[in-house]
Amino acid sequence: MKDTTTVYQHGTLAMLVVGLFEGTLPVSELVKHGDMGIGTANDFDGEVVIVDGTVYQVVESGQVNVLGPSDTVPFASVNYYEPQVKEAVQNINSTQVQTKIEEDHQLGNYFAAITMRGTFKHMHTRVVPKQSKPYPMLSEAIKVQPEFTRDNVSGTIVGYYAPYLFQGATVGGFHLHFINDDHDFGGHILDFEIDQAQLEVQELENLLQHLPVTDKNFRSANLNLANMNEEIESAEH
Repeated sequence: MKDTTTVYQHGTLAMLVVGLFEGTLPVSELVKHGDMGIGTANDFDGEVVIVDGTVYQVVESGQVNVLGPSDTVPFASVNYYEPQVKEAVQNINSTQVQTKIEEDHQLGNYFAAITMRGTFKHMHTRVVPKQSKPYPMLSEAIKVQPEFTRDNVSGTIVGYYAPYLFQGATVGGFHLHFINDDHDFGGHILDFEIDQAQLEVQELENLLQHLPVTDKNFRSANLNLANMNEEIESAEH
């Protein structure tokens, strides 16, 4: 029986901050825990968007690939999607719709999975570039990030709201990715404006945090929390 109350997360944002970009979980294992989600791929290679069980990877050229079972991820969040709330939204921008979701669902202290499927007047994304060993710190890896825009595009926003208490484990607040219906455009969302879309929200009771305890680099890493918030904020916005 599928657990629709839990978000499963492999890895942490803190691991990415210190440059732990090597994939430590195969996609075949990840999708045992959910059919919708977001993340990044081995070598910090682009943005991962999981929609209806298919794992899409948007790379720095803008190309969209489908990851196979043996491909690996260093960080990803997934859940079995069964939203409690579905409603139509139109003519609303990213700030307005996020405020609406926070207020309507009294977000702040719990996790929620979010999708928006429809047409968007404007979509602005970025994609982290693939990194090579020896990996740099996150702050160096994100200094150059290709950005992409599309107007009048149809597709799906996938992501999560997490309590700020969990900043470092994940991204506090909203963390949203996009994939268009033609599967040739997407990435980590910087800004968007909705034309018409179906907004779906699933409140989640549990976080199942999975750590790569057999990975020697993870075991020996110094996850210094001193500048963690600044590093994450600069990477995500």
